[in-house]
Amino acid sequence: MQGIIDAIMNPQMLATMFAAVAAFATVLSLALPLLQRDRLNQRMKVMAVERDKMRSQRLHELAAKDRQISQAKLRQSSKGYMQEIVDRFDLRAQFDNEDVRNKLKTAGLRGQAPLVAYIFFRVAMPPLVFLFALFYVFLLIKLDYPPMIKFLMAVCAGVIGFYLPNVFIHNLAQKRQQSIRQAFPDALDMLLICVQSGMSVEAAFGKVAKEITQQSLELGEELALTTAELSYLGERRLAFENLGKRTGIPGVKSVATALIQAERYGTPVSQALRVMAKENRDIRMGEAEKKAAALPPKLTVPMILFFLPVLFMVILGPAAIRYLGYS
Repeated sequence: MQGIIDAIMNPQMLATMFAAVAAFATVLSLALPLLQRDRLNQRMKVMAVERDKMRSQRLHELAAKDRQISQAKLRQSSKGYMQEIVDRFDLRAQFDNEDVRNKLKTAGLRGQAPLVAYIFFRVAMPPLVFLFALFYVFLLIKLDYPPMIKFLMAVCAGVIGFYLPNVFIHNLAQKRQQSIRQAFPDALDMLLICVQSGMSVEAAFGKVAKEITQQSLELGEELALTTAELSYLGERRLAFENLGKRTGIPGVKSVATALIQAERYGTPVSQALRVMAKENRDIRMGEAEKKAAALPPKLTVPMILFFLPVLFMVILGPAAIRYLGYS
């Protein structure tokens, strides 16, 4: 075992491993665009399945008259060991709630399969991270600490592993919100044009969902789902509220509130869309200016660490070589 650890910690072996990882990452980055699937057709198929689910649930509600359906969800079947573990230990009672479902929807994960996977990893990650940290601190590296301190370090790593699924979902939701936030003002402009041309709100949402997909696949998915909800839900207000909840973006929530008020009080929808489109464009411009203002401080440290030493070497190098040559 000591021979294996020494061989792994050998600098030449580490350099070879890092070079192999770098070469693999380069090949993967070049080949990944060629292997990427057509997400557009896949998402559109998912939205078609979603509309069919909503239609069947709406017909069942009208026939039964004994239950109310707020919205439709993708009925994905969760099979395998994750489902068995979640059902055997009754983990849904501990982790399944409305906040978790809204968090997954904000990240673009709908249905039962993502929920089961999230619950499984919330339970499985702490012991897995703990065992990996235990193996790492006791066998792979040499630390001059007592065994109890090393064990406590592994326990702390296991506690951190409990929050890793939340961090993953949070990052996924942020990327999705960023894509929606960038394309939403343009979608509002297209909605305004469609409404002013005489189209209904449902038809306008459906038309914009198809057009905006080329710019933001996530926003096109949300608008297509809102179109289906406007057609099959009992109250149109619920469709606009669900749009704001799924995205979790203040600008989208404001537009949903404005559309609800326009529906309630009979005010022109085009006027509300015009005002909200201008506000969202101003918000997008403000975020761009904020990023531009934060760029110089971020470039200060890389300039000092990487550019200035090279610049000094280029300027003073010939003079130093000439001086050493004469001396």
